[in-house]
Amino acid sequence: MTKLANHDVYQNRINNFLALQLNNLSINDDKLHQAMRYGLLIGGKRMRPYLAYITGEALGADLDDIDGIAGALECIHAYSLLHDDLPAMDDDDLRRGQPTCHKAFDEATAILAGDSLQTLAFDILANHNFSQAIKPKQIKLIQQLVSASGYQGMCGGQALDLAATNQQIDLEKLEALHSLKTGALLEASVLMSAECAPQVTEKNKEALQNYARLIGLAYQVQDDIIDITSTQEQLGKPSGSDLAANKSTYPALLGLQGAQQKAENLFQQALQALASLPYNTQSLAEFATFIVKRNH
Repeated sequence: MTKLANHDVYQNRINNFLALQLNNLSINDDKLHQAMRYGLLIGGKRMRPYLAYITGEALGADLDDIDGIAGALECIHAYSLLHDDLPAMDDDDLRRGQPTCHKAFDEATAILAGDSLQTLAFDILANHNFSQAIKPKQIKLIQQLVSASGYQGMCGGQALDLAATNQQIDLEKLEALHSLKTGALLEASVLMSAECAPQVTEKNKEALQNYARLIGLAYQVQDDIIDITSTQEQLGKPSGSDLAANKSTYPALLGLQGAQQKAENLFQQALQALASLPYNTQSLAEFATFIVKRNH
């Protein structure tokens, strides 16, 4: 599987940043704080922060500015997982090889921990020590995260996903669902970082958005593939969970070979989008490769 350049470096960077955010909170309810820590720091590949960092690096942004973006994105992602795992949603017992938050604590605490991580994301963006050039853009960055994470983004996509359970939906609707549920935060990882870079043209932002949209879809196609081709040990949760939940997936609609071809086509289109940019985008190309080659 493709190795991501500096992944460990950026993973440690964001882990340290997030731990500091939690440590800086005044403790009122210790159990809730522990659940927040559990949900945010239990592990994970930190794909959204990593994508934010390598985008910023490629475009010449100050990585201290990207810390705020990466931290906010990961808080949103972590909160969404805590809520997705609940019995009212996906009803999962394992996440990253560990008991899900509502199993390690209880359902009410998991809900509140998710709520608290969501608000922490916007706290980070509102109060991060951005450089002078970026401070005037803080409202726009908050607006971008609102769009990516709320009704018009991730939450709306999750609602569509729940509505599609036990129903057969067509490919167009499946892509629309996943462009919101999975793709919106990945797009935000790229576009929010681009907002912090000097002299990025609107045309460049369009190419970056196209790249992000394509890898967001590829990410979900590959997720559907590995859900049926990888083991529980590789996934850190039961394999075949989407099939068991009777969800529409790319392999179900296209067959396994068709889904693999779909992922490859999206990958090639993403590389074409990068080719139009006047930057060294090798790390972004490697990220796209990782998306379609990973097995967990």
